[in-house]
Order: sequence, then structure tokens, then C-alpha cells
Amino acid sequence: MTEQFLMAIDAGTGSVRAVLFHTDGTQAGCVQREWEHKEDPRYPGSMDFDWVHNWKLTCSCIRGVLKETGIHPQQIAAVSTTCMREGIVLYDRAGNEIWACANVDARSDEEVGKLIRMNPELEKEIYLQSGQTYALGALPRLLWVKDKMPEIYEKTDAVGMFNDWLIRRLTGVEAIEPSNGSTTGIFDLKSRSWDASIARKCGLRDDIFPPVTECGTVIAAVSEKGEADTGLKKGTPVVAGGGDCQLGAIGVGATMPNQAAVFGGSFWQYEFNTADGATDPGCRVRVNCHAVPGVWQYEALAFKPGLVMRWFRDGFCQFEKEQSKITGEDPYDLMNREAAKIPAGCYGMMCTFSDVMNFIHWKHAAPSFINFELDPAKFNRYTFYRAILENTALLVKGHMELVREATGNLPSEIIFAGGASKSPLWSQILADVLGMPVKVPVVKEATALGAAILAGYGVGIYETIEEGVRQTVRWDRTFQPDLRNHEIYSELYHAWRSVYAAQLELVNQGLTKSMWTAPGL
Repeated sequence: MTEQFLMAIDAGTGSVRAVLFHTDGTQAGCVQREWEHKEDPRYPGSMDFDWVHNWKLTCSCIRGVLKETGIHPQQIAAVSTTCMREGIVLYDRAGNEIWACANVDARSDEEVGKLIRMNPELEKEIYLQSGQTYALGALPRLLWVKDKMPEIYEKTDAVGMFNDWLIRRLTGVEAIEPSNGSTTGIFDLKSRSWDASIARKCGLRDDIFPPVTECGTVIAAVSEKGEADTGLKKGTPVVAGGGDCQLGAIGVGATMPNQAAVFGGSFWQYEFNTADGATDPGCRVRVNCHAVPGVWQYEALAFKPGLVMRWFRDGFCQFEKEQSKITGEDPYDLMNREAAKIPAGCYGMMCTFSDVMNFIHWKHAAPSFINFELDPAKFNRYTFYRAILENTALLVKGHMELVREATGNLPSEIIFAGGASKSPLWSQILADVLGMPVKVPVVKEATALGAAILAGYGVGIYETIEEGVRQTVRWDRTFQPDLRNHEIYSELYHAWRSVYAAQLELVNQGLTKSMWTAPGL
């Protein structure tokens, strides 16, 4: 029998890729193309999504991976899609795209202010039902289109996300799924479907919401046009995928209630699975539908840890960068080797970058390093570097405590994936701070694997999503906590929270500049 393969198409913030997997989870090939989202000079903060050019890039990835692997389109059992969340696409009645923005779009500050002035209690009301605030959701962006581009708004027949945009392009069929759809803020979490009354409360239309189909469901088949564009075989089943973090959770085996995962990249996400769609009474933490039917996720976001690391490397570690050219080692590996010699707690030094999430009033302090001495033997660049690693782990602890306060539950272990999990030092610091085992999977960039698992589940290769996980997810190693270091970090955590609050007050007084502030604040 001819071997079968599963394809994932992943529309990320900075690139699109097509990835082919064997049904045992082994990657057979990947082709990736970078893309960018250009600002409309008329609208500061805007990030337009070029659906014509970006579809061409997507097609080149699909054709490219088929060519590179030599896999025949007939061998592909199913395709599924995933993407950056929060980006939206508007369609006219003929199904043509008429407006789209990427997830990083920040043009709607004025509309957030308008919504707050209209009803100061509405954001909390919407959060308790949808799990979302104005900070990341679609409501302010749709209001922006209504106010600034009324001709587009009047022509709009449907709103969608980028993973279902890919499906529409492949099949001609539009179908929202709950994991990404719920990030719009226009979903009722418990029913896992649109709630048009939320749109009406914001002065928006209630007739632009397509059908919702659960993740892992076969939506349609590749159409004749899809075949001509991509080289995939007409009739190939296309399965509803989901948002990148939710599919990443599937790709590392976090599919059941009370499991938790941390994804460490440019931004870090702490994902905790629950068995119901209840929200946080304090509106402090995001709640989404998981891509596993009947499961939801509390999600706490850390802003820019990976970007902070890149800044520190490029700004202060030129020696390591030069050494890497000679030795072939990653500069981060060279930095980690020296930072591992610094004792836990960095002699009491700490830093303030991202704060523990407060979804309803989200603001960060100015980036700062605090409590260091003029002693170069103790406080050198490796101490500062390690402090960044420790700061991010302390932030995860804060997010874990936040979710525990909202749900009453803590996980027994953490799954750690993403680029940051490639660092054994960071993984060990995370285990030491949390005081629990940290498991690192072999496949650390797990989003595409999660999409492949859903594709296989949709066409019956895996009887359940959990069975797909058992057949595909493998573990690299588990980091056990050092209990002495855990005691040090437990004391440091309380000091860090107090220091951060004081630093945030300096921002509130206008004396320092926030690293990031949510729209409308």
C-alpha cells in the first residue's frame, strides 16, 4: 500500500509554510516563505494583509514541499490549516476578499476609546461571556472599518480568520472553527459559536458571521481551482484546523483538562486546559476555546521575552556572535554556558520587562534592571543575561498563580515548547522557579504537527485526537526542579512582584515609558 502523508499549512505572523508529515509524526519536508504586513501610511499602526501576494507565497510553499520531497499529491490523505490568531479577513457577497489585517494591527485605539466612553462596563460584560477584551479582539477593528471605510463595511458579507481563509482558497467553502473564532471576542465560550448580540451591543452588524464547524471536521475537498493553484489533488479532504497556540498544545500532547503548556518564542504563552468555558471574575486572563472539542484554555501572555533576548544578544554580546562564526556554535549556547555559572537569583538582581497579565487593564513598566552592584566579578553581561531568563520564568509562575486563582487548579507538570525550550538552561530555570517537572518534546515547533494530527483525525487515520498524540508526540527530556534553587526563586518572586508594582507606578506618573500599553489606556 502506498504510504500516506498529512499536510499542515501554517500562516504565521512573519511567514507561511507548508509542512508534510508521515502519519507517525515524523516530518517529511517543509518549505517556508517570509511575508510582511505593510502599514497604510494614512493609518499609523495599521498592518494590512495582502491576500493576493500572500496566497501566491502559500501556493509556492505547497508546490515547493511536494517537489522537494517527491511525494505525489495522491499520497496526501488530508490537509489542515493553522495561523496567527486575531488577524481577520472581510469578504463580499461573491466571496472575494475586500479587507484584511494581520494580528499585529494596532490602528483602532480611537475605536477602543469610543467603546469605553459608550459604556464603561461593556468590556467586562463582553469578557465574562467571550473570554476576550478589546486589547486583542476583532470588535475595535470592525468598528474602525465601519467608521473609516464605510463602503467596505457595507459590502461585507462575512468575516473570517486566516486559517479558514486558507481553506476557502483551497475549497471555496468558508467555515469558522471555535479555537480561532473565539479570539474575536464575538463568541459565546460555552456554546463555542458566534453570539451576534455582542456585535449589536457595540453598534456593529449581526449578519456577517459564517457557520461554525468544530476543529477536526472535514470541511470540504480541494477544488479544481485549488488544484490549479497549489498542485494538490482535487478531492483531497481539507480539515478544520485552529489557532496556532491551540494547535501547538495538541502538537505537544496538551489535550486534556488540567494539562498545561508554555510556548516560548518572541512572546510566551501559558496555556492551561479546563473542562468548561468559565471565565475569570477579575477579567485578568484570556480564555479561548481549545482546538479539542469540549476543552477550553486559560491563556496568559508574556510580552516580548524572545525579542528581549535578541536585543540583549545583538546589543551586548558581540564577542559571542564573533565566536560563533569561528566555532559554529549558536551565540545563545555560548551565553548559556557562562550564565549557568551565575548562582540562582543573580545575587539579588532582577529586571522588569513583561508584567503578569491583567487583560482588562493591560500595561507594562519601563524595561529596567534593578538591584545590581558595581562589582564586575558578580555583575557582568552574563548576570544580566541570566536575569532575563529568570525574569521570564518568574512571569510564568505569576501566570500559573493567576490561573490558579481563577480556576482553583494547578498542573502537576509543565510541557515546554517553542524556540526557548531549545535552551537547557532556560528549561532548568523554569523547572526550578515553578518547583515542578518541565517536559520538553522532540518537536519543539509543534503548531504544524498539531494541524497534521487534526488532519489525520478528521479522515480517520487516528480514532481520536488523543490517539493521534500518542502516535506522533515524542519526548526529548524532562527537567526536574532543584529544590534549593526553588526556595531562592520563591523569595525572589515576591520581591519581583513588589518591585514591578513600583516600576509600573513610575509609568503611571509619566516619569518612565511603558514597554507596551493596551489600546485605549
